[in-house]
Amino acid sequence: MVCMVSRQGRELQRYNKAGGRVVVGCIPYKLKEDIPVGSRIDQAIEVLVITSQKGHGMMFPKGGWELDETIDEAVTREAMEEAGVLGTLQGELGIWNYISKRYNVVYEGQMYALKVTNELCQWPEMHVRNRKWVSVAEAREGCQHKWMTDALDKLVSQLGMRRMQEVAMA
Repeated sequence: MVCMVSRQGRELQRYNKAGGRVVVGCIPYKLKEDIPVGSRIDQAIEVLVITSQKGHGMMFPKGGWELDETIDEAVTREAMEEAGVLGTLQGELGIWNYISKRYNVVYEGQMYALKVTNELCQWPEMHVRNRKWVSVAEAREGCQHKWMTDALDKLVSQLGMRRMQEVAMA
């Protein structure tokens, strides 16, 4: 059963030593099934992007990591609340510091790869966000921050390495 209400408030929010929020997120992805073996891995990947609550630009699901949850729970919760997807975490994509536009303070962001296994028809933020499956190239063009592009590049690299290992073992 999936909770259909987003968490609200900042009472349980984690903060870094500088006073900025600790934010976690993911790049939800799936692999196309009809891509020939010789194709580049970035052509075999689709990633899910979402609009911000204000509808400006596309981004990956992310939000505050709260004190009463593990990092894995926080990442999967954000993906379900904001993008309406469930999946399996496939590894860390990195940790970045960035300046919050709203509060002008340095946040710490941790991103993970999420292999999507289920796309929900209804989710908590479906009325305030749109979601869209895009190619890696489209996602890269829409990344608003360098750290998002870096996370996307790391995802492509990790999946490329896995694909090479699978081909070598076959």
